[in-house]
Formats: sequence, C-alpha cells, structure tokens
Amino acid sequence: MSDFAFIRVEAEAGVARITVHRPDKLNALNAATVSELERAFHAVASDSSVRGVIITGSGEKAFVAGADIAELATMDPLTGIATSRQGQDAFRFLETMRKPVLAAINGFALGGGLELALACHLRVASSNARFGLPEVKLGIIPGYGGTVRLPRVVGRGRALELILTGEMIDAQEALRIGLVNRVVEPVALQQEATQLMGRITANGPVALAMALESVDHAAATSTHDALTLESDLFGLLAGTADMREGMKAFLEKRPARFEGR
Repeated sequence: MSDFAFIRVEAEAGVARITVHRPDKLNALNAATVSELERAFHAVASDSSVRGVIITGSGEKAFVAGADIAELATMDPLTGIATSRQGQDAFRFLETMRKPVLAAINGFALGGGLELALACHLRVASSNARFGLPEVKLGIIPGYGGTVRLPRVVGRGRALELILTGEMIDAQEALRIGLVNRVVEPVALQQEATQLMGRITANGPVALAMALESVDHAAATSTHDALTLESDLFGLLAGTADMREGMKAFLEKRPARFEGR
C-alpha cells in the first residue's frame, strides 16, 4: 500500500493509520485523493492483520480543510453529481467497515474533512481543532454525506445551524454537542487515538464487527427489525471460538486471547 501520491498508509500492532498528505493544500480532498482513500479503505478492510483503523491528516494545521475548491469550481451538473457520489461511496464504505475506525482530528475539519470524520465510528480531537460545513458560503451544500450524518450525530437543530450558517465551532463546542468523543492537547492527539484504539482492538474482533453492523443497521430501520438483527447476531456469536475464549478467560480471571473466529 505504498503507491499513493496523496495519502500515507502504515500499520503497526494490528492498527492501520491512514494519513491524508497534501500539506501544501491543508490536506484538501481532490478527486485523486478521494480515489486513493477509497483504495486504502478497501485494502485495510480485506487485510486480516488489521483490526482497527485511525485516520488523520498531515501536520497540526489541518485534518482535512475541505474539498479542493479549484477543482469544484469547474463542475457542471453531471460532474457535480459524479463528484458527490464518489465521495459518498468512499465514505459509506468506511462507515460500514466491520473494523473500528477512529478519526484523530488535528486542526481544521471543514467541508469534506468533517464529512470524512463523520463517517468514522469515533472522533478524537486536538484542542486546536475547528469544525464546520461552509459549503453554503460557496453556493453549494455538503455533498459527501454531511447533511445526512451530522443530524444523526448532534441532532437536527444543531446540525442545521452549522449547515445553514456555514460557521465554524471549536473543539470544546464540538465535545459539548457530541460531535467528538474527547479533546486532548495537540501533542497528545496521536497517542490518545492509539491508546483508545488499543483498548477497542483488545476485544473480540468478531464481536466488534457485529456490534458495528448492528448499530449501523439500527440507524436505518424500525426498532423491531433492529432488535431482530441484534438477537440474530448475538446468537451467531454464541457459536464462535472468540465467545468461548472470552468467557473462559473471564472465569479463569485472565486476559482473553481472541483469534477472530
């Protein structure tokens, strides 16, 4: 996974770290970068050695400062739809990945950058992070899922205020409204993200996958159907080696050694 121009992919101790790397453009997303991200998402999803994913941006100024405006300015209606759907498809794949995905947000997370963070399962922010969906200031709307995911994360009223004003909020406000899970000082961001992911990936990988599937399914279906799937997944887990190991380890008062089966 080294043949990328605009992102960096590294893996250590079962965790893949994907870094958007366009520092001269504050890591803005152009079509080529979105394409590379999608390739990387598929690669880590199919890599059995990867149990979790951390996504971040190069430097401390920006996670991803938005889309590449010079590229967007050339759109017509058909290319506009294609541009939106390219990002939507990549981010939806990320959102439905059956491995935990955490955004480590350093600096600006604006427009497509906030939409990328919203597609992650968890978000940790540095205290210098800034968040916003400024698309209306450019005469467009969020096109990579922002109008869909932001209301689900922070509620309709708060989401509409951010979407309709196009204004930014700081990290503490993002924490207050539930947009991020925690805020740390910039120097501690990557360590905090790594430690949190480590606590997650220490758990049963099959259970993590099914928990993610159940939560995602519940967001788009009735309570009855969501509960039915939850019980089915609960039952399936009862047939796994991981379940037997986890319960045996608990009874024996030792750490579990999960194998993902």
